[in-house]
Amino acid sequence: MPPPDATRLAVLIDSDNTTASLTTELLEEIAKYGTPTVKRAYGDWTTPNLAGWKDELLRHAIQPIQQFSYTRGKNSTDSALIIEAMDLLYAGHLEGFVIVSSDSDFTRLATRLRESGMTVYGLGERKTPKPFVAACDQFIYLDLLKAQDDEKHAPRPNLKRILSMAISSTSRDDGWSNLSEVGSYLLKSQPGFDPRDYGHAKLGELVRAAPYVEVKAVPGPAGQSHLWVRLAR
Repeated sequence: MPPPDATRLAVLIDSDNTTASLTTELLEEIAKYGTPTVKRAYGDWTTPNLAGWKDELLRHAIQPIQQFSYTRGKNSTDSALIIEAMDLLYAGHLEGFVIVSSDSDFTRLATRLRESGMTVYGLGERKTPKPFVAACDQFIYLDLLKAQDDEKHAPRPNLKRILSMAISSTSRDDGWSNLSEVGSYLLKSQPGFDPRDYGHAKLGELVRAAPYVEVKAVPGPAGQSHLWVRLAR
């Protein structure tokens, strides 16, 4: 996998299930993981409920994909996004996909893309069904980008339990674990894990604040240091 800034990503937005007001924050978050070489938003742009998207699509050079609702009560947008995602997969010019939606209908798509070696990031609301969250390599909740009053009190996984498990599962014989390995384990076991859920911007800050974790910095090449952690004794 290329370094994050060189990773080519397709950003596919389900506009019916995403608010336009967070488009800037959403793209800033995606930039942490790669370069969005494809940016498309799917919806029936003739409907008034998507009118708020127009300025955001123009501002961020996102290509709107028109999909009429052929049958009342059926979401044709999902099918259009899935078909184009598979076309992009077979074109072979990408290393990853970003699916922006809170809809469980994309669970199988995320699984299929990962089966083909793609890295899949999901972004959606707290109401996103767990199967879709688990189907992604990493899932970022939109309320972490800009706090939403109706989602501030959504339940979070018990930090001590999942962090202790991650450290125990990656530790050497002396009990110390490389923090990067701890982070990888957390994302594999908890795709929705994010230090911002617990008041810290980065994992390093979080473990330093946890009273049950010991932290040490080990010098590395080129003057860089690496953090190691273990459960306090």
